[in-house]
Amino acid sequence: MIYQPAEDSFLMSQILKEKLPELLNKNPDLKFLEIGAGSGIHLETAKNLGIKKENIFSSDIDKKSVSHCNLLGFNCIHSDLFEKISKQRFDLIIFNPPYLPEDAREPKDSRTATTGGKKGNEIILRFLEQAKDYLGKKGRIFLITSSLAENVNFASLGYNAREIGCEKLFFERLCVWELIIS
Repeated sequence: MIYQPAEDSFLMSQILKEKLPELLNKNPDLKFLEIGAGSGIHLETAKNLGIKKENIFSSDIDKKSVSHCNLLGFNCIHSDLFEKISKQRFDLIIFNPPYLPEDAREPKDSRTATTGGKKGNEIILRFLEQAKDYLGKKGRIFLITSSLAENVNFASLGYNAREIGCEKLFFERLCVWELIIS
């Protein structure tokens, strides 16, 4: 199932529009990686903001999403997080993860796109453990979290974190965090 853009996607796009011009000004050859590319909305945003297409990389665990992003002309591979990403360094890694706590009533075909594990943060924790091996020297991560999932202690995982955008919905609070290795 291709994850269709929703409030979390739009929040990440807004953050990219605010932050990418400054990052590109400092580094015109910025290497960009999106884990969980879904519909490709953030890949399009990155390209439209000036990241060179050959510097835009992505992956998704859903084969339909991978095919869709490849049809859009982006380099997208089928991978569970970083599993099949070649060892290289990126200046910006973004991730709008599945973050909802497990719910047995949710249809099986949509769980991969929305469920982050029993507490909702297990995929985020796996991502953060692996991401360090792919961040460049001055690299950063933009990561979405939800108030519906258990909080993540970024410092205990070796990251300095600051909240760079939030949106309050009637049932949850979504935040984008900027993370750098401490």
